[in-house]
Amino acid sequence: MILFRKFRFLILMVFLVACTLHIMIDLLPKLEKRASGADSGDGAGCQCAQHPDSDVQGWGKQRARSPGEAGWPNKHTLRILQDFSNEPSSNITSHSLEKITAAAGNKAGDSYGKTRQSAGNQRDDKPLIGNASGARTASAQAVSRLSALFQHHLYKVDLPPLTDDDTLFKTDIRFYPRATGNQAWHDGNDEEDEFSPTSEVTAESYPNWLQFHIGVNRYELYPRHSPVLDALLKDLVTQRITSVAMKSGGTQLKLIMTFQNYGQALFKPMKQTREQETPPDFFYFSDFERHNAEIAAFHLDRILDFRRVPPVAGRLVNMTSEIRDATRDKKLWRTFFISPANNICFYGECSYYCSTEHALCGKPDQIEGSLAAFLPDLNLAKRKTWRNPWRRSYHKRKKAEWEVDPDYCDEVKQTPPYDRGSRLLDVMDMTIFDFLMGNMDRHHYETFEKFGNDTFIIHLDNGRGFGKHSHDELSILVPLSQCCRVKKSTYLRLQLLAKEEYQLSFLMEESLLRDRLTPVLIQPHLQAMDRRLRFVLQVIAGCIEKEGYVNVVEEDLVGDTATHRGPAQR
Repeated sequence: MILFRKFRFLILMVFLVACTLHIMIDLLPKLEKRASGADSGDGAGCQCAQHPDSDVQGWGKQRARSPGEAGWPNKHTLRILQDFSNEPSSNITSHSLEKITAAAGNKAGDSYGKTRQSAGNQRDDKPLIGNASGARTASAQAVSRLSALFQHHLYKVDLPPLTDDDTLFKTDIRFYPRATGNQAWHDGNDEEDEFSPTSEVTAESYPNWLQFHIGVNRYELYPRHSPVLDALLKDLVTQRITSVAMKSGGTQLKLIMTFQNYGQALFKPMKQTREQETPPDFFYFSDFERHNAEIAAFHLDRILDFRRVPPVAGRLVNMTSEIRDATRDKKLWRTFFISPANNICFYGECSYYCSTEHALCGKPDQIEGSLAAFLPDLNLAKRKTWRNPWRRSYHKRKKAEWEVDPDYCDEVKQTPPYDRGSRLLDVMDMTIFDFLMGNMDRHHYETFEKFGNDTFIIHLDNGRGFGKHSHDELSILVPLSQCCRVKKSTYLRLQLLAKEEYQLSFLMEESLLRDRLTPVLIQPHLQAMDRRLRFVLQVIAGCIEKEGYVNVVEEDLVGDTATHRGPAQR
């Protein structure tokens, strides 16, 4: 009996020690943060870009926070930050603004840093995109190309009149519950944190991200010459980052960044230099995603006049003050470390390439990345995810059906929604878009549910483009060569971009000069687009020779809305 009592006492002591250790481990981050606040005094945070040596000694310490922000958030807050289970497979989406915590208003310093100077000095008030007359270009001839392109009649085709059924939202701020309590929006250009509400609210006073959402319609994500586009791109690189969370799903690390004006963007950090090509033995599904490919894809999509890629801009981010100190995600915070080269690094959590061997490191804490504006919240504007008919097998040995059946398109043409309307033609647009980039990773695509099948395809997730400039992946063009169908507007624009006075590579170079991370693409990638464009035109010419012009080129310009609402396709 005495031995039994001693044994029970021993078990109780072990249990108490385990509980004590658990509590101490749980309180460790709080103690570190308080110690940091007591040591720093000024609460200015880590300035690794200026004092890397001092930061090495205390890299794990958190900057001092206000009493309302002290300590880690409770479990409910973390669950909100990490709950993205209602999202489809896309990489650009938004969670409800009601899930944004009010405490995410810390004053992170403006750490944009020095922008690249390879293309000359750039004025801060210069438009990031828009009228080419304000562009920073290498010559007067280059200045005129993009401006002349957008003045061409092919880029002035009017949309059909829009009805309530053709717009994603009405211009009413009430569909964003969070917005009703913030009638005066912060633009991030001053240092005040308190704002007095105004008596009247107009659509023009909405933040740029909200105006972008309101402007989405059945035919386009944004108008050709929308002033909101340029303002939104500027916000992506200048707005103060108030919170950071890891994006759930996907094979590689992506971060969701929330700005001071409640806008959100998807951040893809730099993993490779611009000169690094995808190794020839790499499978398409094991390649790195490139931040500069996301930026270049947005500009290419706009030059092709598709306007189906959400706005993307490059930004130089301070990993210390704008990611580590801004995140409330413990899992992300714990992956930060100091490399042997004295640089700040982190790796996060994801399916692939999230380990110390594939860590993302700054110099010493500055890192490039792309920021893609979020689409409207899924609770407000649901999207449907479609399997691409020409999806690859994603297997090392197996081939997809379309790779072995030359008549595969005949079967697709008889399957809804490809048997009518513009869906098949939109897939051909997407095929051409991907071939120009060299993107083999188009496994799914999305559309807005409100518009049914009579709407455009959203060109999301373009990070695996621009991987090889020395190789043209002809299998990407199989849908076009099998179906031999193309919109007349697309065909004419491709012919226009192949002419010497426009030339796609020069237009892309000029357009990309507006991005803060210029040069976004090296010259071999620009020249590869010209080469691939000529090949696309050769494929279309071969189809016309085989089947005739009227059976290949679909009229969609002269007052013809058949490609949006018309009868069954041929």
